[in-house]
Amino acid sequence: MKTIQFLLAISLLAANISCSQKSVISEKGKYPPELVKLSDRMTGASIQQLTSYKGNSHHFYFTNPGWFENDQKLLFSSDRNNRTNLFAIDLKNYSIQQLTDLEPLPLPLEVAFFSACKNPIKDEAFFWYGKELISLDLKTLQSSAIFKMDPGWKNSMTNCSADGKYVYFSIWEDLSHLFEVDLLRGYVGFTETWEAKPHSKIIRVSTESSNSEVLFEENYWIGHLNTSPSRSDLITFCHEGPWNKVDNRIWCLNTETKEVWKVRPRTHEGESVGHEYWYADGETIGFHGTRGDGSAFLGHIRYDNTGLVEVDFSKHTGHIHSNDKNLIVGDGGGVIKLWKWNGNTYDGPRILCEHKSSMKTQHSHPHPRFNARGDKVLYTTDVTGYCNVYQVDLKEFESLPIVEE
Repeated sequence: MKTIQFLLAISLLAANISCSQKSVISEKGKYPPELVKLSDRMTGASIQQLTSYKGNSHHFYFTNPGWFENDQKLLFSSDRNNRTNLFAIDLKNYSIQQLTDLEPLPLPLEVAFFSACKNPIKDEAFFWYGKELISLDLKTLQSSAIFKMDPGWKNSMTNCSADGKYVYFSIWEDLSHLFEVDLLRGYVGFTETWEAKPHSKIIRVSTESSNSEVLFEENYWIGHLNTSPSRSDLITFCHEGPWNKVDNRIWCLNTETKEVWKVRPRTHEGESVGHEYWYADGETIGFHGTRGDGSAFLGHIRYDNTGLVEVDFSKHTGHIHSNDKNLIVGDGGGVIKLWKWNGNTYDGPRILCEHKSSMKTQHSHPHPRFNARGDKVLYTTDVTGYCNVYQVDLKEFESLPIVEE
């Protein structure tokens, strides 16, 4: 397999980050800080705009944490010099380093780090480049292809096991020869792909030997594979498609026994559940949904279908994330909003800050998520005209304005 060469000798490339300042990439592929400090006009919350380059930047999907070096650095994707590459920002001094220098790929292939993931045990990242899954050492910047997808297949989210020994992902039949498919920009072909029930596989690859194994396969569209952050034997995946029409959204797979089962089975016709994610404990799964009558709920459940909690709420949300049940963040309605557990139900939502993203593409979705300490929320927005990466400091919940709809 061809090893992707990363060329870090880029010199004297100017990039406008403000009207009065220009940055120059050094011979080591470094950029000076692009930090812009903001105060939210609605709440006064302190916001740090981490990127300001005149090109699109975004963090990983909200189920895939991108922090490394003891949470002192953050991985993100950025379009610079007419290329898409992986970068890291130092959260101590906000300097930026380019980690890859990848040649653009001809459509329908493209360079995208939306589904990239970080090894939780060591400083190593995994991403797709064309049909190859690449392993990148974040210290040495050495890379290698550890898996090659056969022609005629498409890949979904990657995720690394809690012990760092395996990287997991799903693939499904590429049906773009039958109908138009562009899932990153407007969900084009989304319903058609679900209706076609493409053959799908869940694959794991050893991060040490590159040996691969098909763990599960079926004739249903499989997507959004998420590894438990504490249990190396548990992963969730979803049956992709319209939430109210799939047979069941959330599934769990024991990677040792190969047992597969439904999580939070549908209880009423027309019910929708989705945006599932693991709590930090690695045994609880959070989600939100709507019933057939349109009423909405926030919920969580253990992987073994015990401990189900569902709470009605009247406000719209998009993606949600939390480290536990106590505080949930969402991104619907142009704002980053919070719900707080009071022992019986959720108070809120209250507005932490505005994001005003257009939400036109997957890369411009805010996809908010808490950091490990739970004192900041990371998100992306294109409010400036380009997608940029932001983090906002939490404020006392009761001091925040209530969402009015």
